[in-house]
Amino acid sequence: MSDTTTHLLLPYILAAQAQKHVTHNEALRLLDGLIQLAVLDRDLTAPPGSPADGDRYIIASGATGDWAGWDQNVALWTDGAWMRLQPRTGWRAWVEDEGLLLVYDGAGWVGTTPSELQNMALLGVGTTADASNPFSAKLNAALWTAKMVAEGGTGDLFYTMNKEAAGYDLGLTLQTNFVTKALVGLFGSDRFRLAVSGDGSTFFDGLSVDNATGIVDQPRLPRFKAYTNYDNYVGVGTWTKIGLNNTDYDDQGVFDAGTNLFTAPVDGTYLFGATLLYKVNSSTSARMRGRLVLNGATEIRGSYGEISGAHVSEATALWLQTMVPLTAGDTVELQGYFRAQDGYFAADHTSFWGCKIG
Repeated sequence: MSDTTTHLLLPYILAAQAQKHVTHNEALRLLDGLIQLAVLDRDLTAPPGSPADGDRYIIASGATGDWAGWDQNVALWTDGAWMRLQPRTGWRAWVEDEGLLLVYDGAGWVGTTPSELQNMALLGVGTTADASNPFSAKLNAALWTAKMVAEGGTGDLFYTMNKEAAGYDLGLTLQTNFVTKALVGLFGSDRFRLAVSGDGSTFFDGLSVDNATGIVDQPRLPRFKAYTNYDNYVGVGTWTKIGLNNTDYDDQGVFDAGTNLFTAPVDGTYLFGATLLYKVNSSTSARMRGRLVLNGATEIRGSYGEISGAHVSEATALWLQTMVPLTAGDTVELQGYFRAQDGYFAADHTSFWGCKIG
C-alpha cells in the first residue's frame, strides 16, 4: 500500500504511527496550497525577495536558487520555506497578474482560451446572439486590417459576402433605431442597388448598376424634357413664357405642363437647356431672343441668347444652355422675345429640358 494518495500525493496516517498530527497537518498544508490554485506569476526563475505566507508561483524554465530544478512546478511559500508542488496532467491554475486560466498538459502549462473557434452556433460580442442573429455585436467601433507582408501576409484585405443564387438578397441594411433607412447590395438580382427609405417599408432606388454592362442608372434623378405641340405666338418687345404642354419624360414630376414651370424638388446644382425654333408670322425680319428665368423674375446668368441675322421660317433655331444652383421650391421657366417683327416659336421643336447634376 502506498504512503500517499494517488492524485494529490497527500500523506496517509499509518497504523500505529507516532505523532499522527504531523502527517495530518502536512496533508492539510498540501490541500491548502493546491485546492482552488491561483498563482501570482508564471514568469519568474528566482524566488521573490519577501514572499508572504501562502504565496504561490508557477516557476519559469531555467529556475535558480531555491527553485533550481523546479521548472514548471508550483512553488508554495509556507512556514518560512518554499514547498515544491509537482503538477499532474489536468491541474488548473489562475494566473493573477495576467487574468489567465492555465491547464497543465503533462509537459507544460497551456492557456484554456481556444486558438480556434469552429462551427459555433451562436456568438455574441457585448450582447446576446439568437437564432435570427447568430452573430451579434454591440460596440462603438470595429477594425478589419490586412495582415502585412512583413507578418507573413499579403498586405491585401478582402471581405467576401455570398448568396446562393441571383434571385436572393445580399447586402447591408442600414438602420436608425432599428428602422431600415438604406439598403446597399444585390437585392432580388445581381444588379447593384442603393436604395433609401423614410419609413423602413417603402424604398426608392437612388443608384443602380447593371452587372452585365457596368452602366450606372439613377432612377430617382430629377430630370425632364418638355415641348410644345402648338405654335407659340409672341409679339414684339415683350418677354413671354413659352407654353410647353407636353413632356417626353418627367422623372419625379418636376415639370408642370399646366404652368410651364420646372420646380426644384431638392437643393442642388441643375443643368438646363432649350431650343427655340423660329416660325414666320408676317415677316422674316423678326429677330428672336430667348432666356431662362428664375422664380418668374430673375434672368439666369448665361442663359440669354439672340439671333440677329436673317431668319428662315422653321429652320432658324436658337439654343440655350446653362447651369445654376437652386433651392428646393425654386422655379425655372423658358421665355421668348421678338424685336423688329413678331413671330412664332414653332411646335414640336421648341423645347426645354433639365436635370440635377450635383
